[in-house]
Amino acid sequence: ANLSLENAPGTGNASGFQHAELTVSLASALERGGKREARVEVASRRLDATAVLQDAKRIDLLAEVARRYLDAVIAGAQARLAAADFAQRERALEAASRRVQAGGAPQSVRLAAVAAKQRAESDLRRAERAQVVAKRRLSLLWGETRGVSFDVTASDLVRLPVVVAYEDLKQRLAKNPDLAVFAHEARIREARLRLAETARSRDVAWQLGVRRLQDGADWALVGNVSMPLGSMQRAEPAIRAAAAELDALSMEREATRLGLEAALAEAYGRIETAVAEAEQFDRALLPALREAESSAEQAYRRGALTYLEWAQLQSDTIATEYQRLAASVEAHRALIELQRLTGEPMLRAVDTAKEQRP
Repeated sequence: ANLSLENAPGTGNASGFQHAELTVSLASALERGGKREARVEVASRRLDATAVLQDAKRIDLLAEVARRYLDAVIAGAQARLAAADFAQRERALEAASRRVQAGGAPQSVRLAAVAAKQRAESDLRRAERAQVVAKRRLSLLWGETRGVSFDVTASDLVRLPVVVAYEDLKQRLAKNPDLAVFAHEARIREARLRLAETARSRDVAWQLGVRRLQDGADWALVGNVSMPLGSMQRAEPAIRAAAAELDALSMEREATRLGLEAALAEAYGRIETAVAEAEQFDRALLPALREAESSAEQAYRRGALTYLEWAQLQSDTIATEYQRLAASVEAHRALIELQRLTGEPMLRAVDTAKEQRP
């Protein structure tokens, strides 16, 4: 809507409003080439892309929850190992005290056992505090700030993950939200290209109204039609820029895909190595050390073994337990990464440790 007043106020014969001309008109433009539809399509594609971004954020959040949950499970497993070590050192101290009282060992043996028990107790207290902290970090994800009122089970670490074939994982990588974002971004850039191409078509602008002529108080219709020249030439730079952005997106997507495949290969290799190491511990090393430690305890109580030999076996056993735990932790961290990369929980776990301690 336009309102214009001409020839007033002026000077001489045009002074005042005697020769004023008041015009009231309506104006618009007839958009040609599908410009409106192209704008609507660009906006629609942008709205669709927000859903993909939400999915990406959701998967990242789920991965963070899994990591913090795993940290809580690890802290619990370490606390149980520390408690088992403390119980071993208590038994060693009790046996050493009996030997000293019977005159079969010097006082230094009992003092060494006391020091070992105190170190184990310190490790246990530290592990218990770490468990509380890990559970608190996990509970913060759902807004719990007052306290920790839930438990986690260490059996999740005993079970070693088993994944599908690597080639199958590569196919499932197409569901990664980072790649899905590229698909939606491609649609947005295609819509922008079509919008830029519509600028080649000339829009027709029109205006129609009435004008009041003060001289004689007459009314008259006014109107005009205009069309810009050189639209095709002016549109070409924007079209070339939009086309270049669309072509560059394919290279960006390919670079991202290769990066994701590299991350997938690394995580897959980590999980294979960690599972093989943990299975080796479960199959041979840990059973042998546990049996040796049990035999050493019996031999020490009969006087057939020194305290240092028994203590060394205790240390070797608990250290190997921690190594087995570290291997399982590495496998589960890699499992979380695989699930984040593929965007689906297609992995399963089997209990290869047969209820052994983590």
